Amino acid sequence: MKKNKRGLVLFDLDSTLIEEETIDELAKLAGVEEDVKRITKDAMNGKIDFEESLRKRVALLKGLPIDSVKELIPKLRLTKGAKETIEELKNRGYVVGVVSGGFTIVTEKIKKDLNLDYAYSNELVVKDGKLTGEVRGRVMSSTAKGDILEEIAKRENIDLKDTVVVGDGANDISMFKRAGFGIAFCAKEILKKNADVSIERRDLREILKYVK
Repeated sequence: MKKNKRGLVLFDLDSTLIEEETIDELAKLAGVEEDVKRITKDAMNGKIDFEESLRKRVALLKGLPIDSVKELIPKLRLTKGAKETIEELKNRGYVVGVVSGGFTIVTEKIKKDLNLDYAYSNELVVKDGKLTGEVRGRVMSSTAKGDILEEIAKRENIDLKDTVVVGDGANDISMFKRAGFGIAFCAKEILKKNADVSIERRDLREILKYVK
């Protein structure tokens, strides 16, 4: 990419912009950690359809008080270098966003904390102050992230060849296949196969070497 040329960079959230897998942390609160972690692992390695895995995992959270969820969110940690990387990308003229199969309650906070331009994710359904075990939103199908990448690029009048995506798991594949450049960040093997470059050092500033 040419220096100072405007483009788009989209990040995954869990295990990419933040250190944790949010749903695994929620599972700890609900006492279903091992069950959820097993499904998460299979989903990220492409062994189970992401939407099916998400619905199964959220169903296990039924009855968890939303107040417990809200208490967890501030404890989630930004990945090393996240803040500096986003600031630098914006200084270079990039539109920056997060597209996550996770939840709005997290992505909206991260959007605000990092001054992101876009945040797409799913919503945990709440009734009477507790999770119902249901989830709804746009980032559930196997093509959702790729569709959203194209949608934002079109809205911002950015050519797909000037888009960069950063992620770690199987549900990122659709945006990796459509983006101009894909960076696998401490990723599963299935995503590395679809990436232009893989970074193993857990510091997001490493991507700045590839996004000029």
